[in-house]
Amino acid sequence: MARTSNNTDSVLVIGLGRFGSAIAVTLDKLGKDVLAVESDSALAQKWSHRFRVVEADARSAEALIQLGARDFTTAVVGVGSKLESSVLIAANLVDLEIGEIWAKATSREHGTILRRIGANHVVYPEFDAGQRVAHMVSGKMLDYIEMEDGFAIVKMLPPKDTIGFTVGQLDLRRRYGVTLIGVKSPGQPFEYTSDETLISQGDTLIVSGESELLEAFSKRV
Repeated sequence: MARTSNNTDSVLVIGLGRFGSAIAVTLDKLGKDVLAVESDSALAQKWSHRFRVVEADARSAEALIQLGARDFTTAVVGVGSKLESSVLIAANLVDLEIGEIWAKATSREHGTILRRIGANHVVYPEFDAGQRVAHMVSGKMLDYIEMEDGFAIVKMLPPKDTIGFTVGQLDLRRRYGVTLIGVKSPGQPFEYTSDETLISQGDTLIVSGESELLEAFSKRV
């Protein structure tokens, strides 16, 4: 089961609950070489037809060594509901000197612990999903991705007072503090915007800026 060489296209995914399995499936679709570790025999069997799955307890450093975890440059800790297990698994990966460790957290306190022991990236699936849906429900946003320091990128319908005008005429950055990155018209390919780009009814806009400014822009009539 041990691997023989480091491969940046290989990812170790620990835990095949909803979060871990979604990551493993997507990585597999993207052509990555996935090795999943799952202690539950039913879950391990469920996904074994899709990618390689090892039934093992990742809380054991010895088990991780035996399955070749040291040969991976990237690992994902999909275990989140059991804080002790999550932290112990992440600590094992840090001790094995895995270069990039992504870990799921269920609370800010949980995330703080994971970062302190050495996880490079901490994600909060439930919080992030709730935040995205809240922004989408409150206005014309179709999707919402918050980056850092309040900066976000959104997919949205065009406000009524932008329809029929070009990007140059609207001068969105000066007037509203947002930047229109691109436009997708029905039946047409995605287009990066220029001053001549015309916004029409039914278009989908990709817009970036501070979250509060994007929220206000999306609510314009």
